[in-house]
Parts: sequence; structure tokens; C-alpha cells
Amino acid sequence: MNPLVVTSRDNAWVKLLRQLAQETGAYRKLGKVWVEGDHLCRAALARGREPLAVVYTPKAQAMVDSWGLPPGVKPVQLTDALMHAVSGLESSASVGFVLDLELGQELRTKAPTVVLDRLQDPGNAGSILRTAAAMGFEQIVAIKGAVGLWSPKVVRSAMGAHFALHIVEGVDEAALATLQTPLLATSSHQGDWVHQATLPWPCSWVLGHEGQGVSPTLMAQAQQTVRIAQPGGEESLNVAAAAAICLHASAVSSGL
Repeated sequence: MNPLVVTSRDNAWVKLLRQLAQETGAYRKLGKVWVEGDHLCRAALARGREPLAVVYTPKAQAMVDSWGLPPGVKPVQLTDALMHAVSGLESSASVGFVLDLELGQELRTKAPTVVLDRLQDPGNAGSILRTAAAMGFEQIVAIKGAVGLWSPKVVRSAMGAHFALHIVEGVDEAALATLQTPLLATSSHQGDWVHQATLPWPCSWVLGHEGQGVSPTLMAQAQQTVRIAQPGGEESLNVAAAAAICLHASAVSSGL
């Protein structure tokens, strides 16, 4: 593998990578995604994702060679200083991939689904994607106004779960009517206790905005409303923690 060796901050590759790594909405504009670190790169490869380019520092040469990437993958070598300048991390990784953006265009109507209703925090979103993939859910649907699911912080916090999921963004609430799975809405104050509820499988869980919860429109569409017992008396749980409890309950009910 004979890489393009880049040593200038003005190089077009450096400018592209800086955008992808540091700008929240760059992936939509450029149609590409940056994943940084050997764990995310390996996760992409394990799911059959072939990168457009592999970007690495000299110390990662042996690791990149061991992956046996196809000839069509562009190798780009950066100095340690340039990789640090590109990275969105305090301690930059030594390798990353540039991938084509693969956003779903249509809902998979029968897939076990998690609907994110205007979630704003990238850490919450990434954690939910990771839990969803672990619990056997196949699709993530983001309602208009939700955080960008391929933004750098969400990608990092999901730890490779993106590559196991069908992800659809910018969906209208009305489009959920096409789902052929029962819609379950989380609530802090009404509905069945999740530890006692009979939960359908497959299903679609709706998880609401961190402050406002599930919208009234989606709450009205739900076939079942579920809440979590909180004997300690806190007003509500963090949405990512609530998601973990609910999605695990679904997995247990399904016999997965």
C-alpha cells in the first residue's frame, strides 16, 4: 500500500477531514462520514463497509496493512500533528476511515424500531443506538428536529452500532403510521409498569425529547404507554437510561 503522504495543513484532504470530524452537519452536506480509531474502523469492516479512504499516521502502518483493504481504498498518511489537527478528540487516534454516507431513504415497516423524537444530546443518541443494536433492534428513525445521527459525537458514543442499524433521519411524525409494528411510548407518569407489562415483539419504541418527552401527537398514536418504577423518587430518568431499561425488557419478552 503506497499512501499519499500529506504534510501540509492546506492540503485538500486535511480540509475535508477537519470538516467531517469537527462540524456537526458536514456529513449531510458532503455525503461522507469520518470514523476515527481502530475500534470504529474494525466495526465498519466487520459489517462489510468498505471505506473510500483510510487515513493514518506512520505508527499505524502495520495495523492498516494487516487489514488487507481492497485496492480501491485510498491510503492517506498524515503526520501526527496533522492527525491531531483534524481530530475532534483531545487525544487523537492513529487511524480513521472516510465512508460514503448510507442513510436509509424508506422506513422498514416490519423491523424492530427505535424512534427518536427530537432528542438533542449526541451522547444520549449514541448510547441509545448502541443499546438498540445490542438488544436486537434493527432500525433507528429520527423525527425532524433530532440531533444528526451521523454527527461525530454520536458516531463516537455509539461505538460502531451505526453499522448494525438501518438509520432514517428527518422523518415526519405522520410517516410512523406506515409502521406495521405496535408503537410503544415512554412516559414518566402514565401507562403500564415496564417490569409488569406484556410487551409485543417486534415493536417500535418512541423515546422523547430530553426535556419535553414524547410529543402529544406521537403519544396519541401509541398503542401502549409504558413507565419505569422509580422507588427512589426522582422525577424522571435520563432518556438513554430509560431506553436501556425498556429495550432490554423487550428483548427479554421476545425470548432473544
